[in-house]
Amino acid sequence: MSENSRPDGRAWDQLRPITITPGYQKYAEGSALIEMGTTKVLCAASLDDRVPAFMKGEGRGWVTAEYSMLPRATNTRSIRERESGKISGRSQEIQRLIGRSLRAITDLNALGERTVNIDCDVIQADGGTRTAAITGSYVALNQALQTLVKNRILTETPLLCPVAAISVGIIDGQLLLDLCYEEDFAADVDFNVVLTSQGGLVEIQGATEADPFPRHQVDAVLSLASRGMEELFRHQREASQSFQ
Repeated sequence: MSENSRPDGRAWDQLRPITITPGYQKYAEGSALIEMGTTKVLCAASLDDRVPAFMKGEGRGWVTAEYSMLPRATNTRSIRERESGKISGRSQEIQRLIGRSLRAITDLNALGERTVNIDCDVIQADGGTRTAAITGSYVALNQALQTLVKNRILTETPLLCPVAAISVGIIDGQLLLDLCYEEDFAADVDFNVVLTSQGGLVEIQGATEADPFPRHQVDAVLSLASRGMEELFRHQREASQSFQ
């Protein structure tokens, strides 16, 4: 597969156009609308001066996430999960991934006994919704925690470093960065990579729909993801400057 055969004409190692709009919601302590190509995810961070029952008395905080997709985020209407009476396995997997990614870069001891609830709502889906949600949620979390500092509840923001995520796929032996839906659907191998700005690996999800792939390709996937992350971290920094 050549770079010119990508649906949107991008180079094989090129991200889709990115826009992160911080403070998108008026009432949330932190929020961001992230757009990656035509994928759009609204991320909101809400502060709660309580922790889950299993954490009471420990002096530590908690960061958790919920993920959902609006009925017409895709080309056909989906049923709202509340109508089915349960959260889908896919949504549970994604929201747990978002929560793990954000807790990995948050000093929960410094946060104290309070919870940050992150809500990620997919407005429009064209691949990479979970990776966009992680990248946008960091900006929303940062803004919410900056609110605690501005209100003199905390002396400094309890964040260790930024975190972001990107997808990498392999189609006909060609590595491709930041898959759109058409590429994600056709990929022989599909990875979602979560990295910190310090180069730490938080999580890697990878699977094949074709033949098993050689181990050396994992190194190539991580190298390509790391290159793409630099641009994501730059957009996060620029978005965060508005409230720092």
